[in-house]
Amino acid sequence: MGFYSRHILPHLINLTMGAGMLKKYRQRTVAKARGSVLELGFGSGVNLPYYNPELIEKYYAVEPDGGLLKLAQKRINKAPFKVEVLQMGAEQIILPDDSIDTVLSTWTLCTIPDIEAALAQARRVLKPGGQLIFVEHGLAPETRVASWQQRLTPYWKRCAGGCHLDRQTEVLLLNAGFVLQDLATGYLGRPKTMTFMYEGAAKPPAVG
Repeated sequence: MGFYSRHILPHLINLTMGAGMLKKYRQRTVAKARGSVLELGFGSGVNLPYYNPELIEKYYAVEPDGGLLKLAQKRINKAPFKVEVLQMGAEQIILPDDSIDTVLSTWTLCTIPDIEAALAQARRVLKPGGQLIFVEHGLAPETRVASWQQRLTPYWKRCAGGCHLDRQTEVLLLNAGFVLQDLATGYLGRPKTMTFMYEGAAKPPAVG
């Protein structure tokens, strides 16, 4: 990792993810978490204030970036429940099968290098009846916007921590074997290439 990735990018991510325009999405999404919770892409911990501590039994924070975890420490110290940090990629979660009630992902699926492996892990650790709740940005339905997203992604990834502008959240989840429970989409604002949102919940398929 170079100087930019170690010392500058974590601060940029922390600033961007703390933007006020994202607050309503966080409030709606994080409030649904309950039981044993696994957050993918914990980052600098900006979701912590939005959890209902009375609903949280266990909490695991998956984050591979040491710089972001350093920025998260103050929020971790203030959290009203124990935060167990798993410093690793989402592709290799060291938790037992069927051990998690809620997997949470907020603007994370766009950055994971091996997204198929990460979603397979999320499905593996979810209990029957558990759910993956998410809010993500990704591929827009407008052909012109989508074309620009695909053109820009190779360059954007280099300066935005591997972020893809052109991943289609619902397709990724369906391909990973999840069943969509609900899904809302729409633009947050401009530029359109970065602000098409997917918000909803998915669950593992029924067994038997």
